[in-house]
Formats: sequence, structure tokens, C-alpha cells
Amino acid sequence: AGERGGPNGQVIGVDMTSAMLEKANRNKAKLGVEHVEFREGQIEALPVDADTVDVIISICVINLSPDKTAVFKEAYRVLKPGGRLAVSDMVTRGKFTPQERADMSAWAGCITGAEDVADMATWMREAGFSQISVQKKDEVGIELAEIEPHVGAAQIFSARITAVKPVATS
Repeated sequence: AGERGGPNGQVIGVDMTSAMLEKANRNKAKLGVEHVEFREGQIEALPVDADTVDVIISICVINLSPDKTAVFKEAYRVLKPGGRLAVSDMVTRGKFTPQERADMSAWAGCITGAEDVADMATWMREAGFSQISVQKKDEVGIELAEIEPHVGAAQIFSARITAVKPVATS
């Protein structure tokens, strides 16, 4: 992200662990990028001012959060009007059973924290996002954001999820 933002861009990385922040700062020094900073925080409470971010990028983090609605509300809060959310994460068609959800090794393995794609799209809409798109990574072009919740066993897959914070019109 630091390379793509260019020398005039600013990149803020957020992680909740000091070990990952230390590793990120070592990589920053190796790359010699000055316009990148790292902050300690959680995805449900980002250490970033409201309406200040152009793009949020997240790779396989949202499925680890127990409160996805808070994640999308927080993303909406920090994005500027017209700002974009670009996520790569695990989602499902269908829901995991309570017993499956209780398997912490599967949760930590980015499996049972995944949610039904219809629920994800609903939570994004409820947060205020528009232009919501959810597509399987291996089936680009097939839109899943408007489908009904799936009844039956959870079928998990990797997805590209995008959305926009609308620009207010007067």
C-alpha cells in the first residue's frame, strides 16, 4: 500500500498486537517508505479520525472479528464521502452451527468466523455503504451481494468485497 500510495499519499496500518506492529515497522525500514505509519488498535475501533480515509484495505481480518456490524460501522465512520472499502475475506453461503462456531482452532484458521454473504451485504447497507459488491475470487463477474441467505450447511469461499461511502447530496 505504501508503494501504491506514492510519495504524496499516506498509509496507516492498524494491528492489535505489538509483535505485528514491530514486524511492520521493520518492513517499513527495509522498504524505506516514509509516508507509512502503524497504529495499535482494533478493527471495531480504529485509531483514525472520522471522514479522513480514502480507501480501506483489509485482507482476511473481518472474519476474525466477533462483531462484524461494528467493523462496517467503523469503516464507514473513518472513510471520507466517496471513500472505498476493498476487502478480501472468507464468507459463506449458509451458516455454521453453534458447535462449529465453538471450535476456536477453526475460528483462528479463518473458517468459522466467516459469515453468510447475504448477512455481510445487509450489515454493509445498514452501516450506510452503497455500490456493494461481493464476488467469489474464482468466479469474478457473478454478483452475490443481492442474493437471499442460504439455508443449509455453510459453504465457505474466498471473496472480493467492495463498497463505497456515498457522497452526501443536498
